[in-house]
Amino acid sequence: MNRSPILRALSSIRKSGARTLLMGGQACVFYGAAEFSRDLDLLILSDAGSLDRLLSALADLDAAPIAVPALSARDLDRGHAVHFRCRRADVAGLRIDLMAAMRGMPGFGDLWERRTTIEADGEIVDLLALEDLVRAKKTQRDKDWPMIRRLVERSYFAGDATEKTVKFWLGELRTPEVLIEAVQKYPQAARLAAEIRPAAACAVTGDLAATDAALEQEEREERLRDRAWWEPLRRELEQFRRDRLRPKS
Repeated sequence: MNRSPILRALSSIRKSGARTLLMGGQACVFYGAAEFSRDLDLLILSDAGSLDRLLSALADLDAAPIAVPALSARDLDRGHAVHFRCRRADVAGLRIDLMAAMRGMPGFGDLWERRTTIEADGEIVDLLALEDLVRAKKTQRDKDWPMIRRLVERSYFAGDATEKTVKFWLGELRTPEVLIEAVQKYPQAARLAAEIRPAAACAVTGDLAATDAALEQEEREERLRDRAWWEPLRRELEQFRRDRLRPKS
């Protein structure tokens, strides 16, 4: 079977017993909102046993660290990402990015309990739940916001309307016209959404320009929160780099 490098790497990690959740671009591929992704982004459990199992899998993949910091529970739990590049022949060049904590997200245990599990080419893959993936994509990066829109709209137009999914749509739809359509379609849920989301409140009035402006403001505020989260971590990364370059006595 000619599996992709990403599935081969996931297979090695799963066999190690390390508990991980797929996120990032490849998770968006599996949810049907992206065509491809070159990297493997994983949320991991950072306790000692799981990290030992993960290190075993990385050794099997002949994966070498490509940046600071090193793989440690302390730095992972602070919110840092740890980066590796695979050198094993069948996954050569694949980059693996590992995180254990993200802004505004609950702990790994909660995320694991509500994960999505799929089968891809015979491989079992555990992904962040769609709602959690959308939350994780609310960053300062320009490329993430169109992806959020595609993820949520793909779910909305699939039409599997449950109380949970309707609440999700009304809380996360990012196209003004679609949000206005949704609040008209689900008026009772829309009244509740309008109490906590200004964009939904504008959509209830049918005011397209006001809804668009509220969505833009929502994005600006999320970008600012993301910058504030990463600023101290960036300073720590600079210190890690200086420490690595400092001559040893």
